Amino acid sequence: MDDLQELAPEQRKRHELRLFIFIIVFLFPILAVAVVGGYGFMIWMSQIFMGPPGPPGG
Repeated sequence: MDDLQELAPEQRKRHELRLFIFIIVFLFPILAVAVVGGYGFMIWMSQIFMGPPGPPGG
């Protein structure tokens, strides 16, 4: 973090812009897919062990 403090303001702004674009374009979509996929996998596994939702024998 000390290296970022030593940069010139225009270099720091460019660095922050690149980091922002990385987070928005790559990190958030990857995390969203991982969270939704993980939740779906968890539901799928719970249905394998506990059966589908609803009354039994219905």
